[in-house]
Amino acid sequence: MKRIVICLAVLVFYFSVNTIAQKQRSINVDFTKMEGRLDTMFNECVGAGRANEGLRADWQQQLAYVRKECGFKYIRMHGLLSDDMAVYSEDKNGKPIYNFMYIDVLFDFLHSIGMKPFVELGFMPSGLASGSKTIFWWRGNVTPPRDYEKWAGLMQALARHFTERYGADEVKTWYFEVWNEPNLDGFWAGSQQDYFKLYTYSAKAIKSVNPAYRVGGPGTAGAAWEPEMIEYCYKNKVPLDFISTHAYGVKQGYLDEFGNSGTVLDKNPMSVSGDVLQSRKEIAHSPMPGLELHYTEWSSSYTPADPLHDSYHEASYVLQKLKQVGKAANSMSYWVFTDIFEEPGPRFTPFHGGFGMLTTQGINKPVFYAYKFMNQLGNLELKNSDSSSWLCRDSMGNIQALVWDFTNTHPGDSVHNQDYYIKDLPAKPKGRLKVRVDNVPAGRYALELYKVGYKCNDAYTTYLSLGKPAQLSSQEVEAIKNLNDGAPVLKEIVEIKDGVPFSKDWEIRENDVFLLNLIKL
Repeated sequence: MKRIVICLAVLVFYFSVNTIAQKQRSINVDFTKMEGRLDTMFNECVGAGRANEGLRADWQQQLAYVRKECGFKYIRMHGLLSDDMAVYSEDKNGKPIYNFMYIDVLFDFLHSIGMKPFVELGFMPSGLASGSKTIFWWRGNVTPPRDYEKWAGLMQALARHFTERYGADEVKTWYFEVWNEPNLDGFWAGSQQDYFKLYTYSAKAIKSVNPAYRVGGPGTAGAAWEPEMIEYCYKNKVPLDFISTHAYGVKQGYLDEFGNSGTVLDKNPMSVSGDVLQSRKEIAHSPMPGLELHYTEWSSSYTPADPLHDSYHEASYVLQKLKQVGKAANSMSYWVFTDIFEEPGPRFTPFHGGFGMLTTQGINKPVFYAYKFMNQLGNLELKNSDSSSWLCRDSMGNIQALVWDFTNTHPGDSVHNQDYYIKDLPAKPKGRLKVRVDNVPAGRYALELYKVGYKCNDAYTTYLSLGKPAQLSSQEVEAIKNLNDGAPVLKEIVEIKDGVPFSKDWEIRENDVFLLNLIKL
């Protein structure tokens, strides 16, 4: 009897393994059939912690690197007007004194690397604040202004200064977003009506300098206040050029800077992306249907202490959500580009679940490669029915296939991300993946295949293998970087003949991401 049971177990294992091996996901496209120009809302904007951090050399070095590799055009951050930027004070008679020296250093740097500011107007300078309530380690004041006319004067002076320094034609290409998440008590000590008042004074002051400057909001958490914002501006003839809001893909632990309450990755397959589609629908059915929509913060999790951010799962998660969003948003600003981020104070451990695409030491996380791969896509998208891939071509006739598997392996609400994603999480096989492109022009091509997944450009798992040291030596940092440097996993020359489609197949596992480049020689 025991021998029969063992034989049955072996048979079950054999057939299950062979079933997996026989599974094949096929992606078939035609080189000559276009969807249109690739929508690049994914790298229009990226987030950063606060303006003062942007004065640091390591922050600037990392941003220049991310700009070059991932192609981000705009950057948005908190604290432009906070006290550590020394923007506002008053003389003994109560007359405002403006100082834009630190802002100039920051914005001049952005200009030097070809980036533009998505200007978040906040927080309140203490010299203009109506109260003392603050948020974060660096104490951003979240109270309304004690004098709205003086606030408007600051907005006007800021817009004039930008115009003088950078020129009106340049500033017309920027965005001015009034405040951050005013629907949360932690970020705004006033009511919704108080926010609308702040917005009105801000928008009118900026538009008084140049009516073409773009102003919007409400920059809310959780896609809130959008219909109310549009209705208020429409009825009161207040300028509004865009709607902005935020979305994250977890439950529990809101505004929990250290992740102590615990977060749980939402099992809803349309989390985040469903919010974006709903926002676009609300705008379309409003009295102002032509408004731009900018998600000025988004990620899998809203705490800078969530190991999901460091995991290889984050790369496929981000790609899946962006693909689901389609053309509903004008930008989706990933929060944030670097772990040099001090809302809970400076972080000392190398992998602490920070928001960034890079660690404080500049180690590439898997999500960095997701954005780098998207930036390598050609400008023409091919017609493609597969829901987890982009296939593109460029003007030189080169072909790019960005393909992934997103599998939410999270065990459910009873387990926090902080307990699950800190583990070594081997990926299960998902069978074979086959990419076929018909009508490719004949010729010789260089084929390159890049990969992100478990133990491949997976710096956190490398860190685990070192025993999770609290601090990394410079040699350990270099070793992790070298093992996760994004080099191709396959390079070969292929010959494509007239009438013969290009075809390539390989194994894929849970949450693997692949970029296939076919470069015409």
